[in-house]
Amino acid sequence: MKGVRAVTDELIVKYGRRLYGLCIALCRDRDMADDLYQETWLKVLKGLRTYDRERDFEPWLTKICVNTYKSLRRKRRLSPVYDGFSTSEEKERAMASVPMREDGEDRELRDAVSRLPEKLRVAVILCYFYDMDIRTAAAALKIPEGTVKSRLNRARSILREVLE
Repeated sequence: MKGVRAVTDELIVKYGRRLYGLCIALCRDRDMADDLYQETWLKVLKGLRTYDRERDFEPWLTKICVNTYKSLRRKRRLSPVYDGFSTSEEKERAMASVPMREDGEDRELRDAVSRLPEKLRVAVILCYFYDMDIRTAAAALKIPEGTVKSRLNRARSILREVLE
């Protein structure tokens, strides 16, 4: 049987880069993303014994990350209006780190997504940038599937207006 350190190292190698990209996309601030990344892995390690190995690991990891993000946001009392960046260059670097589904997506789309209301932005990031299905995103956000669909629909509507 593998030791905890070996299992942890394997998980970080396999999921670490993608998790960090999610942290950056959610936080839009490198320092907060670093904190979120570390807190998420700490919670994963604490909960690894209770993890149901019959289920996929990545949705479980994402759920922990999203819940930790919400908790950190509450603790830091961030306003949903404040975008968390000290400079526009910092904002551009963070948005550039969000993996796009297709090549050729332009800066205008990234900027428009970054300006969405928090609830809509998180749903877009999970479903469109991280290819989560509605059910998995709903579980990660602890909301009904219909609410995820509604948020995605509203986000698409806003993005369509902004980009036209």
